[in-house]
Amino acid sequence: MARVLIVNAVNQVKGMAFNKGIALRPQEERDDADELRMAVKEILCDSAKDRQQYEEALIAITVEESLKRYCQRIQRPDFWGGESELLVLSRLCGQPIVVYIPEHEHRKGGWGFIPIAEYGSEFRTGFGKGKPKKVVRLLYSGRNHYDLLV
Repeated sequence: MARVLIVNAVNQVKGMAFNKGIALRPQEERDDADELRMAVKEILCDSAKDRQQYEEALIAITVEESLKRYCQRIQRPDFWGGESELLVLSRLCGQPIVVYIPEHEHRKGGWGFIPIAEYGSEFRTGFGKGKPKKVVRLLYSGRNHYDLLV
């Protein structure tokens, strides 16, 4: 499955479940990922009030295309998403997410991972009244593909 938002959402669902010690069936992962994709759509496309809270994501999206076009595309199950959607998903789920790249892509001889982006860091410490949450760690493999790091 190479659809990034679906993959991001599936990996986020898997990561949250993994952090809680829950195993999900593949169909449950896809269903939950579809729900998350539609929640992102509702926030960014259907509610001007909610949209204002995600200005960073909107700026990144509208650099490349109109919001109207984006809102048409995100409804499709084969939609490709990325950084903007991770930002929204992190805040929506109250979930810290860290994206890494393989160290060898940045330095010769490295075999670890380098963090390149973090979303929802405030949720690590239990922002507001919520409980602190374990980080969902994703590996950015290039070409808009993310894998769950466990």
